[in-house]
Amino acid sequence: MEQENLSQKRHSLAHLLGAAVLELYPKSNLTLGPAIDDGFYYDIDVAGKITEEDLPKIESKMKELLSGWKNFTGKEISYEEAKELYKENPYKLELIEEHKDKGLSIYSAGSPAVSKAEWFSDLCRGGHIENPSAEIKEGSWKLDRVAGAYWRGDENNKMLTRIYGLAFETKEDLDVYIKNLEEAEKRDHRKLGAQLKIFTVSPLVGSGLPLLQPNGMIIRKEIEDYLWSLHKDKGYDRVWTPHIAKIALYETSGHAEKFGDELFRVQGKEESFIMKPMNCPHHMQIFSDNHWSYRDMPVRYFEPATVYRDEKTGQLGGLTRVRAITQDDGHLFCRSIQIGQEIKTIVSIIKDFYTTMGMIDGYWVRLSLRGDDKSKYLGTDEVWEIAEKALTDVCIEENLPYKPAKDEAAFYGPKLDFMFKDAIGREWQLATIQCDFNLPERFNLSFINEKGEKERPVVIHRAISGSLERFMGVMIEHFAGIFPTWLSPVQVAIVPVKEDHLEFSKEIENKLRCISARTKIISSKENLGTRIHEAKKMNTPYVIVIGDKEKDSGELTIEKRDGEKIKITVEEFINNISEEIKNRI
Repeated sequence: MEQENLSQKRHSLAHLLGAAVLELYPKSNLTLGPAIDDGFYYDIDVAGKITEEDLPKIESKMKELLSGWKNFTGKEISYEEAKELYKENPYKLELIEEHKDKGLSIYSAGSPAVSKAEWFSDLCRGGHIENPSAEIKEGSWKLDRVAGAYWRGDENNKMLTRIYGLAFETKEDLDVYIKNLEEAEKRDHRKLGAQLKIFTVSPLVGSGLPLLQPNGMIIRKEIEDYLWSLHKDKGYDRVWTPHIAKIALYETSGHAEKFGDELFRVQGKEESFIMKPMNCPHHMQIFSDNHWSYRDMPVRYFEPATVYRDEKTGQLGGLTRVRAITQDDGHLFCRSIQIGQEIKTIVSIIKDFYTTMGMIDGYWVRLSLRGDDKSKYLGTDEVWEIAEKALTDVCIEENLPYKPAKDEAAFYGPKLDFMFKDAIGREWQLATIQCDFNLPERFNLSFINEKGEKERPVVIHRAISGSLERFMGVMIEHFAGIFPTWLSPVQVAIVPVKEDHLEFSKEIENKLRCISARTKIISSKENLGTRIHEAKKMNTPYVIVIGDKEKDSGELTIEKRDGEKIKITVEEFINNISEEIKNRI
């Protein structure tokens, strides 16, 4: 109820924004102005031009009008009335035509005795607060930014001016949100990725095709190795599949139709190929090439493999939206009665992985189920009932914080989507588990059951991190570039004070490398302070300065990233950091 009331406040503020713009830019045409997760916006065909420098003026007008907005009143109007009312606004006329059979209504706010703008009417289906001037608290909202937006999101239509506003229940809530926005900007993985030499984007390579630098490859390989370590003792086998295949593969799987013009096409000397948009069809071919009995089930494949999709250039950004997507893909072929146990195992892997990443607190799971119109879904009622019960039972038995979502299942099966929060509270959909009755049918997969008959397997798709690129982007921002020791590209920086301290520094380096600790000696001709700063600016977990005292005593003074300094023997430090890396502390 509280969230619904906040949404109504945001919707009411969108109306207020529209009224203020019409008062300041009288010949403008309003289009659509919804409430959104952090506030509201209005798309407007402005008579003139609005930039972010104009926002204080518009906000001031909104505050002036708000004092007179004591209530919202709504009424239904006829198609003819609506057309007359908005005869000079082509956008509203388009909406009127679209919704004329569903009924039309307008909502008005304010007092007509004060000014036309304070008696503001808008074509709307409702959902407002009763008394905006009393219920919208001072300081709980503000205009945020100006952007461009095509009418109805179609690039063939006119570009409109979109004005965004932020709105919360209280000024304190707004202040916290703005502080988090500022923190998010500092954590932007694109800035940190460049600063920490994790990845780069080259215009010669192309948009959405980031290049991992050595530091980035270390992080990626550590994540990939950790994922495999969580699977290798649970019956998974690694497989490898090529990056291209004939289009017939994707026509059989249905991906050719699904991805359409997002497919990259490759012309060979004699044959045409498609860059794979998904790994699933390839894995179906590996399963199909073997003869399986019920005793072999489940069969589990694991492959971190790159797929390719021609996303629109304007939607690409850093690592979180790319054209080359490396999925930590896994496909399990099992009997319907085995679904529950397999999903429990996957859930345990997800919990272990996100506990290590420090994201387990506050997560929740969307359980996507079939809707009432069963004609939209593939598979028999019996298999759907088994699969949905298995997923529901796992949610209950594993004490998952789940929310059922009816009619949210994919046409090919029910699924679990795991939503995790990062260090500043932003929510990310990362891990997923999906049951699939479609691909086994399309590829005519089978195994021999106890009766000697062919039986159709169920395929379970699962991804723990989602895509490695996007997950790395999330991790850079989650850790603000200050990675735990096991993920840090350089784990120990050794800074010799003078040239004659270099030999002892190399002795320590060799001992650390024996336990696979990533170590770097910084021994340039720069002064000592500059070299220590070089180590610290890369967020190195441990910095060791080697001088006469350390060389003579064998005892090290180690500075941690948080500024704490400790004195410790070489052997103790090696034992400690070895445990820290091994256990991914």
